[in-house]
Amino acid sequence: MNKLYHIITIGCAMNFADSERLASFLDSLGYQEVKARAEADLVTINTCGVKQTSESRIYGLVPQLKKDNPRVKVVITGCVSGRSDVQRRMKQVDLWLPIKDMTKLGEFLKIKEVVLPDSYLKIAPKYNSKISVQIPIGTGCDNFCTYCVVPYARGRETYRSAEEILTEVSRAIEAGIKEINLIAQNVNSYKSEDGKVIMFPGLLRLVNAIPGDFWIRFVSSHPKDMSDELITAVAECDKVCKHIHLPVQAGNNEILERMNRKYTIEHYRDLISKIRERIKNVSITTDIIVGFPGESDEQFADTVKLVEWAAFDNIYLGKYSPRPFTAAFKLRDDVTQKEKRKREEILMNIMRPGAAMNHQKYLGQVVRVLVDSKSKGSYYGRSNDNTFVKIINTPKENIVGRFVDVKIIEARDFGMDGEIVEY
Repeated sequence: MNKLYHIITIGCAMNFADSERLASFLDSLGYQEVKARAEADLVTINTCGVKQTSESRIYGLVPQLKKDNPRVKVVITGCVSGRSDVQRRMKQVDLWLPIKDMTKLGEFLKIKEVVLPDSYLKIAPKYNSKISVQIPIGTGCDNFCTYCVVPYARGRETYRSAEEILTEVSRAIEAGIKEINLIAQNVNSYKSEDGKVIMFPGLLRLVNAIPGDFWIRFVSSHPKDMSDELITAVAECDKVCKHIHLPVQAGNNEILERMNRKYTIEHYRDLISKIRERIKNVSITTDIIVGFPGESDEQFADTVKLVEWAAFDNIYLGKYSPRPFTAAFKLRDDVTQKEKRKREEILMNIMRPGAAMNHQKYLGQVVRVLVDSKSKGSYYGRSNDNTFVKIINTPKENIVGRFVDVKIIEARDFGMDGEIVEY
């Protein structure tokens, strides 16, 4: 067997960050990464089980891998790696490996001399980007929302020490990274005891104090843990981007209670008001699930009212999908797919003009943009508040990976156009 590997990642930012650590670990075992999966001797699929559509991708993928290369070893990790029902269905998989057991790959590959950390999160990652990186501050979840598989797939919350996180951030900044994304299933329940207790607002301030010209972002926040201290930290820290992603999931209290979200819509509205009052030019995005079991037209109407009031900059919509092992899996999925699609369209049509209006306040103003790509002769990036920006005048030199000042000349629902005025 040769030592060529390929990693396929499905799902969230946490999965992509885990895959970067997996790549680094395989490199340390003497393996070499290849872009073409058909050339690989070892293919690892980092799976997502949050939605059925994500889970279903592996059912056709594994047989195709074996067809393209009968000698390939296929390893399944990620959210469905511990699912016995999936394992029974996928007999061609060579190894089922929970991500926390990543270092056991050495044993599977019959490599004996491996230095093993006590946590896979201590493995130095092999970043895929030279501009923006995902840095996990912890993994797992204690919330047990009734629709969500994460506590079963990743286990209970565990967090890295502040010292360990700061070391990784510092190394990334020294390597020229311009954007640090602090990620966890619930970042604002972070707690570290490095001689003294450090909560997430304190961690943000420590990262903000690291020398260098870079931005800090974070996801995801749970409304029940969004504290006044965190809002103040975002407002006061100059490197922390003025963007809050605050998943509401539904606008009706009865549905929220059945989802086990542990807050009321009144509390959520108060948070939105407080955030907008304290953080200048903040953008707020959210997640909403349509068609939760038993969601009536009247209950959905409450979500419509919330979206009309909140003027979100973007909404990440999802149709409810029954997930094995969750409490909601026992409930009848009684909202039709047609109705779910209709509700998604209603919410998106409400959101678009509000988002466009939010962006119009930047017309004629100069905003700082981190340029992250170039396509068909134009450069693209995001502003501090996470708005997509197209740069319509093209400089002679390559500006990907740089901060530039852009004068906004057009505002739309999902982005803005502008011209570089200085770089």
